[in-house]
Amino acid sequence: MSPSRSPHSDWTWRRRFSMATVALTVLLLSWGAVVTSIGAGMAFPDWPTSLGSYNLLNPVEGWWEVPAYLAEHGHRLIASLVGLFTVALAAWTWWEDPRAWMRKLGIAAVALVILQGILGGLRVLWVSLDLAMVHACVAQLFFAVLVAMTLFVTDVWRIRDGVLPNTDAAGRLRGWSYAAAIVIYLQIVLGALLRHPGAGMSGGYTALHVTGAFVVVGTVFGVLVLAEKHFDAVPALRRTAWALTGAMGLQFALGLA
Repeated sequence: MSPSRSPHSDWTWRRRFSMATVALTVLLLSWGAVVTSIGAGMAFPDWPTSLGSYNLLNPVEGWWEVPAYLAEHGHRLIASLVGLFTVALAAWTWWEDPRAWMRKLGIAAVALVILQGILGGLRVLWVSLDLAMVHACVAQLFFAVLVAMTLFVTDVWRIRDGVLPNTDAAGRLRGWSYAAAIVIYLQIVLGALLRHPGAGMSGGYTALHVTGAFVVVGTVFGVLVLAEKHFDAVPALRRTAWALTGAMGLQFALGLA
């Protein structure tokens, strides 16, 4: 069954569920940032138990009243929910989506969320700041996969089938877009090195991160210029390029602050 013949309601509800999964993952990432900021990563020194308890909702009486417990165990609870949502989304995609590459993307999302859970647990068991950094980097990759899965079930993507004209401009835009994705992720890795106590903060890492910020700015502006110059007929693409540029500007300003 092709996407065009698939019931519209299925695409609509799957898109909504995918967006809900993305929103829940944003909450998880934000919560994880709080855990790192207040140094609560080792509030519970065991895993998969919490202070020896398998009770997910109430591992210790009044845990929600202790900031470190609330941060770390709340992070674990939200992570479990994200895992369930991801498995459900992948299963839905596997059964309903006719595109083989999309079904594989769902499997990749499940593999990444399982890997994330294991990394988070081992970070606790091994008391490893290095694993905390890897955990942070994989989280962004997992988030990107979920966002991609959401994009690929939108009407804009399906109607155009995600295909640009086979022109030199389209080839250059793809190249710049791939480059932007790579340098942004490398910048995330450098940021993780600086973010986690003991894992970075050397002068060398700081200089690389600052340099990387300007590389990201240049690459994203390259994408924007190409989209504006050659793709007047694809407004969704131009809007996306502007959204990317705006997000980059906000992140750059936050870095300066």
